Amino acid sequence: MSKRKTYHVTPRSDGGWNVKGENASRASSSHSTKAEAISRTKELAKNQDLGQVVIHKKDGTIQTEHTYGKDPYPPEG
Repeated sequence: MSKRKTYHVTPRSDGGWNVKGENASRASSSHSTKAEAISRTKELAKNQDLGQVVIHKKDGTIQTEHTYGKDPYPPEG
């Protein structure tokens, strides 16, 4: 079974937004608006067998999450 690929939308100190794969050392893309970053992140996640988008607020806390692809059934845990 494929492992879920997770992408995060995180704020930058200059007011922009980064798209970063989980455990990646660098952002895969940078955007001036949160909407642009979310759009790009959803594209990346939808191209995976199992993808997840984690959207953060300006303070760094998690705002929302979206999953894409076929979730395993029954769920683990």
